Amino acid sequence: MIQEETFEVAVIGAGAAGLAAAAVTAAAGKSTLVIDREDRPGGILRQCIHNGFGLRYFKEELTGPEYAERVTEKAEKAGAELRLGATVIELTKEADGSLLLIVLSPKEGVRKIRARAVILAMGCRERNRGNLAIPGSRPAGVFTAGAAQKLLNIEGLLPGRKAVIVGSGDIGLIMARRLRWSGIKVEAVVEIMPYPAGLTRNIVQCLHDFQIPLYLEHSVVNILGRERVEGVEVAPLRDGMPQTDRKFHIECDTVLFSVGLIPENELSRSVGVALNPSTGGPLVDSNYETNIPGVFAGGNVLHVHDLVDFVSEEAEHAAEMAVRRLNGEPSGVGTSPVTVESNLKYVVPNRCRHGRDTRFAFRSLIVSNNAELEAEQNGKILWKRHYNYIRPAEMLIVDLKAELLKEEGELLFRLKKGEEK
Repeated sequence: MIQEETFEVAVIGAGAAGLAAAAVTAAAGKSTLVIDREDRPGGILRQCIHNGFGLRYFKEELTGPEYAERVTEKAEKAGAELRLGATVIELTKEADGSLLLIVLSPKEGVRKIRARAVILAMGCRERNRGNLAIPGSRPAGVFTAGAAQKLLNIEGLLPGRKAVIVGSGDIGLIMARRLRWSGIKVEAVVEIMPYPAGLTRNIVQCLHDFQIPLYLEHSVVNILGRERVEGVEVAPLRDGMPQTDRKFHIECDTVLFSVGLIPENELSRSVGVALNPSTGGPLVDSNYETNIPGVFAGGNVLHVHDLVDFVSEEAEHAAEMAVRRLNGEPSGVGTSPVTVESNLKYVVPNRCRHGRDTRFAFRSLIVSNNAELEAEQNGKILWKRHYNYIRPAEMLIVDLKAELLKEEGELLFRLKKGEEK
């Protein structure tokens, strides 16, 4: 017979988001279970041995493993229970309003977990070569940047001797530096966009400081080699198309892909959570509650963040809203849709609750040193802010006070580019 347990809150994922959320709900006196398929908590942080984490959330610069240890300790001290080496294979909404999780683990077999609220914190996964359809055979030596990071930092194994990195995402940039530290030559970073995809600090610290070439508006058009990677062919782009008559060869034995992250939402989709095509994550309101009552989301499962500190803060907010729901507090008098236009890729949340302080997160589609972000509702400009520095790699975070969000009607954000200084 399948054993069944009941908790007030079930958190799916024991990374920076899930642990931060669990600390909040457990501290509020809600019985909290954190479920993660890995054998240790901390998620991807455990393999990020570089520093730069925690300056905002812990007010101290930490390495990834140190951040993971701190947030794990915070959740456990608050009273959260961690169920590791366990995978949620099914999530359903029951007729009585509760949420049922089917959890599978080698140690305990199949178990049923009932919860009054669920917080989705599954994080994201890397895009890989298959997402890009790059021609060539399937030789050894092709990795995602995260897989190579785990191989090097956790397993202590070198992925190769001479590498090319496809895409300038932050993990790839950090790995460029890490490879150099390990004696591996990094021949180039190849990026299809006219600007880098990673944070400016990583461009400087991981490429410029090591004199690693960055080819913007270039594409890898072929991976050479049969048993092992022998090189890549790279071509410049014109109007988004490779100019194969100008392609050139780079010799290497390793190719790392750092071409973006995808929020992990197969489980969300199975329970009927509506997803945002612009982010790949759930559509949520100001409470970070999805269209399924009692199901909340926060962190990289919702949208890909640039800083782990923002991941934890956002998950804490989702957890606070879950506690309010469990306490029977009214969720708000009404909501209005939130949309974007003009140079913005997305906004989170997608509906704002009237009369409630709300944090909005955006991604720019432009590079600018002179831009203005404004919010409009019912033909009236509610708020605006000037920016001297805008890059797609860096999230824009805006906090609007409750008094600005009292009226009904679509709330529209737009980013206007001014003359470059």
